[in-house]
Amino acid sequence: MRTTTSETRRGQRDVLHHFRHCSFSTGELARVRSLLDEHGKSLILPYDQFIEHDCRHLEADSDSGDPHYIMQLALEGGYTGVAVHYGISKRYWSRHEGAVPLVVKLNGKTAIPSQARAFSSLTANVEDAVRVGAVAVGYTMYYGSPRESDDFPQLASVRRECERFGMPLIVWAYPRGEDIDRKGGPDTSYALESAARVAMEMGATIIKSNVPKAAKPDFLESSGVPSYYRKLEKELQEMPADEAMQARVDRVVQAAQGVPVLFSGGSELGDDDLLYRAEVCVKAGCLGFIFGRNMWKREKSKALEVTERLKGLLHEAV
Repeated sequence: MRTTTSETRRGQRDVLHHFRHCSFSTGELARVRSLLDEHGKSLILPYDQFIEHDCRHLEADSDSGDPHYIMQLALEGGYTGVAVHYGISKRYWSRHEGAVPLVVKLNGKTAIPSQARAFSSLTANVEDAVRVGAVAVGYTMYYGSPRESDDFPQLASVRRECERFGMPLIVWAYPRGEDIDRKGGPDTSYALESAARVAMEMGATIIKSNVPKAAKPDFLESSGVPSYYRKLEKELQEMPADEAMQARVDRVVQAAQGVPVLFSGGSELGDDDLLYRAEVCVKAGCLGFIFGRNMWKREKSKALEVTERLKGLLHEAV
């Protein structure tokens, strides 16, 4: 591990400590710094869900449909970044003149087509992100989908453009598709740690992952699942629940092999469940969190309260 930065020479913690296990370009690291707080941790507010989930999120305890509200929440909450599609970055984020670092989401999929052959097509490109002042881009990779033969080349083209511009690439490593459903579903350890590994292999700067869950009973008997993972799942299900969850999250971070991992909040959770899962992720060594619905659908004062508690968990771990 390198220890020659100006921060460590002054006896302070290197804010890039999550990025020292493997190699990143100077451009990546220069922009990544913008997404980190003084402890080297990241807390990003994503707002790409209205493309993914239609307008159902208008039913909330907040003004969730208004991008101005999202930007204000990010400012007041001290988030290290917001992740939005190009149109919102151009029409709404720009009003705040870069006060919160920007991640432009480059691809998306509506909820209308079946998830059986899931594919997230480009909605913008890296040059668009550079033009509006982004410090990183986001890309959803659907691991295991029958359309990965389209997905992987599209991701590779985005990665090449990121390398050309020195732009960090955050990969949403999401298992999807009919084959994943037949082999335990998108939330198993088998699916999520494998997706994280592929995101690393594809050249991600940062990986976004969900927290794995226990597989359904038929997973253990499925001949379509590698015997390694059937054996592992049986061992995990025999552990106490807290130990099993920690082991599952640890394995996702380990699968990334030094490429930093941000964990998503996933579906909407109560305060206690959200903070418990967050504590598990911190213990696993995550870079931070990228929590969307679980923040901006809460009433504003509650969202800010939970945000402070998340930052406290991240900073206690440093």
